[in-house]
Amino acid sequence: MEKKLEINKIESKVFELLSAQKFILLCVFSFGLYELWWIYKSWSFFRDKDQLDIMPAARAIFSFFFLNSLFIRVQDFSKSKGYTKTFSSTGYFIGFIGLNIAGNFPDPYWIISLMSMFLLIPALESLNYGIKNSGNYNVIENGKYNNRQIGLIIVGSIFWMFTVIEIFLQNE
Repeated sequence: MEKKLEINKIESKVFELLSAQKFILLCVFSFGLYELWWIYKSWSFFRDKDQLDIMPAARAIFSFFFLNSLFIRVQDFSKSKGYTKTFSSTGYFIGFIGLNIAGNFPDPYWIISLMSMFLLIPALESLNYGIKNSGNYNVIENGKYNNRQIGLIIVGSIFWMFTVIEIFLQNE
């Protein structure tokens, strides 16, 4: 029996969970673009898990149309694994869209649009719970940043530096 369990663990997919803190930091340093990456990765997860005939990249790019259904799918999945917290899929979806529209505001008010990342955190935590408790994945909860994430933080820091300088120069 132990060998069978060991074989199943080897055959199962390894999934690295992303903490809310790491998600927030990566969203800030990417000027919110990491949100699209998370949406893409979430749709990819459901495409593979449920064998859906979808294009996760298109669903991430056009998240204005597909994010609410992702929220619903995430909650259904995590609830089936015993997750008891809920959030308003429609409310968070509308808030996410509204905050992203705020990205069109003039300097420095466009920064409000970065708040949209907080509306993805309940879904992130819900999905993490579902994956962790499904028993179908080797879960890694790594607090360290990988090389791509470190690169994103470095490049993002440079862009943030230029952005802050530009905002201060405009106000003089």
